[in-house]
Amino acid sequence: MRRVDALVDEAGKASAVLWVRLPEQTRPAWYAWVDGGVVVVHEGDEQQLPGLRDAARVELVLRSKDKGSLLVVVPARVVALEPGTPAYEAAVAALHAARQSAPDGEAQPARWAATSLVTRLEPDGPAVEAPGSYDTADRRAVPVQTEATTLHRLPLVLGRRSRRRPRL
Repeated sequence: MRRVDALVDEAGKASAVLWVRLPEQTRPAWYAWVDGGVVVVHEGDEQQLPGLRDAARVELVLRSKDKGSLLVVVPARVVALEPGTPAYEAAVAALHAARQSAPDGEAQPARWAATSLVTRLEPDGPAVEAPGSYDTADRRAVPVQTEATTLHRLPLVLGRRSRRRPRL
């Protein structure tokens, strides 16, 4: 296994959030790492990843768990999982275990089968970006223009230290 493959595997196991670069946009997604690939549940009442099932390939942007910064970007093959198959059952078991605050508890897998899609994203090909080969382009987003402003003093908050400078 090459170093970048090991990095992708370790980053996939360590974090619970990644970004999926779809053809039209990049979206954050929570996921589970199963057998060297990402499985996501989407659509219906779950996270929205429009166009994921229609895409043949996407890019996975994996982050560092400790700092939250970009770690590696890899291309991935999109594989649709259908209810009743062994791959689907393994994916749903991992997603169900990873899901926090499920609104319907143990009935969640049945709801997913009825209203949502489960998709596997398999890393496939060399890394687009990795340590030592990051894109040097500026990634900062332009702040949204707004008319909002604070016209008055901030309200008094009990327990907060005063930040006033002493008068001389």
